[in-house]
Amino acid sequence: MYTPKYTINNHILRYIGSIEASREVIDHAPLLPYYEKEFQQDAMVRTVYHGTHIEGNELNLTQAEKVMLGQDVIARPRDIQEIINYRKVMEYIGEIRNASEEGRATFQVEELFIKYLHKLTVDKILSQERCGVYRETQVVVRNNLTGQVTFTPPPAVAIPLQIQELLAFMNHHRGEMLHPVLKSGIVHYEFVRIHPFLDGNGRVARALSTFVLFQEGYDIRQFFSLEEYFDNDAPRYYEALQSIERNEGDLTEWLTYFTEGLAIELAKIKDKIEKISVDNKLKERLGGKPLMLSGRQLKIIEYIQQTGFLQNQAFKTLFPMVSEDTVLNELKGLLKSGIIKKSGKTKGAKYVMN
Repeated sequence: MYTPKYTINNHILRYIGSIEASREVIDHAPLLPYYEKEFQQDAMVRTVYHGTHIEGNELNLTQAEKVMLGQDVIARPRDIQEIINYRKVMEYIGEIRNASEEGRATFQVEELFIKYLHKLTVDKILSQERCGVYRETQVVVRNNLTGQVTFTPPPAVAIPLQIQELLAFMNHHRGEMLHPVLKSGIVHYEFVRIHPFLDGNGRVARALSTFVLFQEGYDIRQFFSLEEYFDNDAPRYYEALQSIERNEGDLTEWLTYFTEGLAIELAKIKDKIEKISVDNKLKERLGGKPLMLSGRQLKIIEYIQQTGFLQNQAFKTLFPMVSEDTVLNELKGLLKSGIIKKSGKTKGAKYVMN
């Protein structure tokens, strides 16, 4: 069985601590279904766009989003197909995660799963006889930015055995002492190192490492995108991967980079959530249930929490394109639920937290 070599340094410990703190906030934030869906869609768009852009896809973010919405885009057919395919890959691993969460299936990662991820990734890009089929020739891996040869993967004859060793590592360590984020990073690198297919290895590696997080209970509401972190500084991504060979197989430098990325991504999401999420006192007041509030009501609560009160004359500042009657209706709902209270009866009355 594959045994990785690495050291848990202070940086990794700090990043994992940050990940755990952000995860706690994100997993327990009382969000409306609207915001839940919005965060997941945003993560999907960023994942698909950056996950293909780092491999040389020429579409910009807007074009990629249009493709994902089924809209026409003038671009290279391959670029369009890569977007379509990678979305299918991410949707597929999300479906498996959801089925497992709901108790419909206990999923064991097998060779067929990896081959199917590859089929989805390169559908209509490679010929059918090469989709989901290990390479039979020796290849070299080049940096997409410079064209420089970065490393030479193992010979084709070694692929089946090394994949089986990786699968044994993944399944053996499920739910055990190895932290899921470290496991995800290790799987990411080892799959890239084996490089089992002629094309699409980077995308499959990133999808597989995301699936490891999902499988280990670190789906984090499917709000995050590590691909954006990798793509925003692609040279550093490749440098971190190359550090392992330079360090004679030691993954410490790579895992430091990898955990830092997830820590940064989750911290961003946590900050966004805290801006739209009502405080825990309100959640407790309503029995711990998600608050069924509109976007305007959330904005009103945020405004009152920041300024201490809301008065009628501030309606136009808060909602410049909304009538006063509409704002008053939103306030009625908050008053009825007991979240806010009204002090005074004239137009100078103040709405404050209850």
